[in-house]
Amino acid sequence: MPKKKKVKKTKKGKKAKIQKNTTKAKLPIKAVDKKSSVPGPDEKPEIKKIKKQATEKRIYNLKDFVVYPKHGVGQITAVEKAKIGEIDIQFYKILVEKEKLTLTVPINQQSKLRPISSINQINKCISILKTKPKIKRTMWSRRAQEYDQKINSGKIYELAEVVKDLNKNTDIIADQSYSERQLFEKAYERLKSEFEAVLKTSPEEVQKKMDKALGRMNISENAE
Repeated sequence: MPKKKKVKKTKKGKKAKIQKNTTKAKLPIKAVDKKSSVPGPDEKPEIKKIKKQATEKRIYNLKDFVVYPKHGVGQITAVEKAKIGEIDIQFYKILVEKEKLTLTVPINQQSKLRPISSINQINKCISILKTKPKIKRTMWSRRAQEYDQKINSGKIYELAEVVKDLNKNTDIIADQSYSERQLFEKAYERLKSEFEAVLKTSPEEVQKKMDKALGRMNISENAE
């Protein structure tokens, strides 16, 4: 008799354990089903919105001024076509007068070009030139790389910041290293050329306007 009682107890214990395990296993299955069913319809319209976003294309005309980031302001002198293999390609001929360089830019690569700034943007650049230069304590080699990237970014506000930060209010060579002076002159000339194209004034008038904002009027007066 004692043997039979022990067998019954072990069977009941096993049944109880199995029931507990099954109840625990059912809970996560229901939770997963609910979660997976909710985001399904919500994700589809989001993906469609991203795919429908179209890239804007700008058409430039002859004699329009544009900015090519690595070379600065240029003027479109021609819109030409050429056939490479079996593909017809249309491209702009852009004259960068400051560098005496003619660029050939395919129309389907317009992301490399931007229109010249507005008068409001020029006025904001002047206000940037009037602010105090930022003093950085990092090594010059690292700062020089940052300045060079800003100059070649094609962004006029970053260009104005480089001119402002490297301005020494002096023409004394000893007060500037050779590389500093080179970067300053590069940024200054690029900014000046865009000022000329937007304001449609002489280089002398633009230089006076920039030098006044930078506090370099004494230098230009001494030069005269």
